[in-house]
Amino acid sequence: MSADVEQEPRRRGSRLVLLLPLAVFGLLGAAFYWGLWNNDDRLPSPLIGKPIPDFALPPIEGRQDGLSSADLRGEVSIVNVWASWCVPCRTENPLLVELAETGTVPIHGINYKDEPEAALAFLDELGDPFTLIGADRSGRAAIDWGVYGLPETFVIDAKGRIAYKHVGPFDRRSLEDDILPVVRRLQAERGS
Repeated sequence: MSADVEQEPRRRGSRLVLLLPLAVFGLLGAAFYWGLWNNDDRLPSPLIGKPIPDFALPPIEGRQDGLSSADLRGEVSIVNVWASWCVPCRTENPLLVELAETGTVPIHGINYKDEPEAALAFLDELGDPFTLIGADRSGRAAIDWGVYGLPETFVIDAKGRIAYKHVGPFDRRSLEDDILPVVRRLQAERGS
């Protein structure tokens, strides 16, 4: 009988050892399932609330004005990082053009690692929503802005701080529900 009594705790212990990987697998599966179906695609940015990086970009060859950090102080604005070779940028551009036509907020661009001819052809074909565009041929400015995929859109407050960041192309819903409410709030705070 003593052998049976000794084996009972071993069996329970071996069952627990067998159930532990199953429990871990179940927890991981639940976390992956939540991540897959979670519709919150906003990515946190450590730059929110911080001053924009100090930069000075030349214009795209063939345009007059470049873009610098000094241009982004004094008014609420949007900065869009884009490239002619970026397929999602083509999808997003009509909404930028539409927004620019309303005059709601100045839209500035950072043209990322693009050939000047290709960038100008993109704007000629799809429309030019940008007040100012800086050519980031090396990609250094985009790195300083924390860009890791195109397009990315930033809302800048009048003091030159990043108030909001949208990663990827935005659609009408995200423009109306996420980006423009931040713009309007900042404009109201500033009294513009």
